[in-house]
Amino acid sequence: MRLPLPQFAHQNRPPNHIAEVIETATTEFLAQCLEPEDLSFPVMPPFGSWVRSIDEESGNHVYAVVYHATTSPIDSVHRARALGLSLQDLREQQPQIFAMLKTEFRAAIVGFRPCETGVAGTQRLSETIYQHLPPRPPQIHQAVYVCESEEVLHFSEKLDFLRALLQVNGAPVDALTAAAIREIYQLRQADRTWLVNAGRTLSVLLKDDYDRLRVILSQIHL
Repeated sequence: MRLPLPQFAHQNRPPNHIAEVIETATTEFLAQCLEPEDLSFPVMPPFGSWVRSIDEESGNHVYAVVYHATTSPIDSVHRARALGLSLQDLREQQPQIFAMLKTEFRAAIVGFRPCETGVAGTQRLSETIYQHLPPRPPQIHQAVYVCESEEVLHFSEKLDFLRALLQVNGAPVDALTAAAIREIYQLRQADRTWLVNAGRTLSVLLKDDYDRLRVILSQIHL
């Protein structure tokens, strides 16, 4: 039986609210995907996709790129086993399976957008985006959202975030960099000028490692 937290009831959250921070660090955070209302697995964000959370104390919107995702049993003692059933068969014969699994993902922090004080002391998001680590990451239990297209477009007007992606620890960083570039290029509706600038930025960052540069560029197949 599922026992969703009241504040995360499906009808009360926006569609792009997909997860909650369960572990946090200066450079990244671990999030657990929220359970859907129907009998299905939680939505797993794609490798290289963009997500956002909030540091409520400062109001900073923290941007990150997904680099690792897993689905595993909630009970760490017992492993899942093959049942030979389709998803529809699972829904009909083993519906409890969906409540026994959790989906988690790790996201590398690549920048943030601060809040600023407006007229009469009101708080609003700044137009300025910083492509370096924020003063602090999002806290435990903060909501995680899939970034809207407009957010990714605005964030990617500068390309300093590529340096951060190339330095992510414990990730296939070459594939991650290529995946992030592919997604942005598609959102920009095949903007060749932006793609050329991204390639030039990579060539500067990897000027001493031509083989690595070649591998990344070869994975940006569009």
